[in-house]
Amino acid sequence: MIKKLQKRTVVIVGGGLTAGLVSRQLTDQGIDVLVLERGGDHTSGAEAKLPSQRDELRWDVRQGLVQKWNVQTYTLRHSRNDTSLPVRWMEAFLPGEGMGGAANHWNGHTWRWSEYEPTLRTHYVNRYGAKVIPVNMPLQDWGVTYKEMEPHHDLFEKLFGISGKAGNINGKKQPGGNPFEAPRRGEYPQKPLEITEAGSIFRQTAEKLGYHPFPTPAANSSGVYTNPDGQKLGQCQYCGHCERFICEAQAKGSPEVLLYPMLKQRKGFELRLNSHVLGVNYDQKAKRVTGVRYLDLLSGQEYEQPADVVVLGAFTMTNTKLLLLDKIGTPYDPSTGKGVVGKNFCYQTTSSVNVFMKDRWTNPFLSTGSTGTVIDDFNNDNFDHTGLGFLGGGMISANMFSGRPIVARRLPPGTPRWGTKWKQANVDWYAHSFGMSIQGSCYPNTENFLDLDPVYKDAYGQPLVRMTFDWRDNETKMSAYVTKKMEDIAKAMGADIVGPAVPRKSPFDIRAYQTTHITGGTAMGSDPSHSVVSPHLQHWDAQNLFVVGASVFQHNAGYNPTGPLAALALRLGDDLVQYVQRPRML
Repeated sequence: MIKKLQKRTVVIVGGGLTAGLVSRQLTDQGIDVLVLERGGDHTSGAEAKLPSQRDELRWDVRQGLVQKWNVQTYTLRHSRNDTSLPVRWMEAFLPGEGMGGAANHWNGHTWRWSEYEPTLRTHYVNRYGAKVIPVNMPLQDWGVTYKEMEPHHDLFEKLFGISGKAGNINGKKQPGGNPFEAPRRGEYPQKPLEITEAGSIFRQTAEKLGYHPFPTPAANSSGVYTNPDGQKLGQCQYCGHCERFICEAQAKGSPEVLLYPMLKQRKGFELRLNSHVLGVNYDQKAKRVTGVRYLDLLSGQEYEQPADVVVLGAFTMTNTKLLLLDKIGTPYDPSTGKGVVGKNFCYQTTSSVNVFMKDRWTNPFLSTGSTGTVIDDFNNDNFDHTGLGFLGGGMISANMFSGRPIVARRLPPGTPRWGTKWKQANVDWYAHSFGMSIQGSCYPNTENFLDLDPVYKDAYGQPLVRMTFDWRDNETKMSAYVTKKMEDIAKAMGADIVGPAVPRKSPFDIRAYQTTHITGGTAMGSDPSHSVVSPHLQHWDAQNLFVVGASVFQHNAGYNPTGPLAALALRLGDDLVQYVQRPRML
């Protein structure tokens, strides 16, 4: 029997970064907030203490902080003509589980996207003409501008103590920073992380080639830091246990350090852990939601939680799934191009190359999740695309993220997979190699989308989200072009061995990790026929339902989505204060 609970003002689905930021703004104005999170609290577990925090097998290889694939997974097909099959063990991207979500085990890269990104379709049309955008690429403007989001970017960077070097302050270029970045009002809250030997080699070569290297902006704290809420970060120890790990030194900006401890002290805030949301109650006639249904995973009891306002702030796939399950909005139909829910599903287009230099000592065991040196010269539309046959691009970087013994083994091409020669190659090259990588854009394609699988269900009896996704023509051409640029830089370093540098090609393989930067499915925009939510993230078909997270992006850029995702969440929090006071279409 379902138990009905007392109504709350705002109920947020998902206890990750976006939920924490929205809750911060609401509770600051005394507004009642309830957050429902399917996982538990990691702050006092083995994952947050030494020596067990350093367990690479448990947290990295066995994905101890990640969504449980035997409970809820996805299905995949590469085209509509294929039969979808369940993903039994996902490596390609890693949704989080527990208070703080994926922003607990992230690396920390924190970007502001290019100034033109929120108006990308208009930008391309103005620069190259309308014909440059293929008919199968449904690029759309977001309905919001970078200028509108800039104050929220600034606040987020101060809240999370971002380390970096500005490249554009109020339109004036700054030496040592990214000359292509959107204008910012001031420097980063903290100085950049220490440059690695790999970064030094890359920087010297890139500058000789006329490019513009700069340090990766990072939520890894370069010093001791206190944020505007009085929450503290310790100084990074360069231990090489960032991605897929919680930082036991509390030196990585994450929600379980900087948001939820503060929120728990605020009147009117409640976090219910181990609460798996099953659906959103929707009154189609009134065009309103009345609350959510969730399962208490500890007791097995199902509850109905009424609410004045519901916010979907979960992972990209979950936001889309909940709308599809309860038929809130029109599902995307690829055969007609009509509908919006599930449309514009994007990933990210990555590639890499290994560099081996026997006379340089690269110190792989002294690193952070963001010790990278980057060039943006071939990212997004920072270079002329005339005649290239593709749009978009990617950042090129030299990275040193870890020297962990299981996964951090770079070996030259042709090295045996086992035996004496394999062991000797590890000895020879462990501290004399590093990786270069491309984090590339992924633009929407009419054949890439999300819907509900008609056959397979999760542990709760609900349909799995089905991904129809592959690398399409635009992304494979872009990857080939930018990967060649990366390979040219690698060869110019004077390395003993380079390669191989392999661009991204079809088919999409869920067995190889790329990024957890999944976007789209509930896209934002000013036109209801091309978007699920308005520029204020308000659902077009349900006035008191809001959606926030990377699922609202119309496309994916050559950057991590965390920066604009966080800015939109803070902006939504401010909007909801106004909405609660006077409900209306914003």
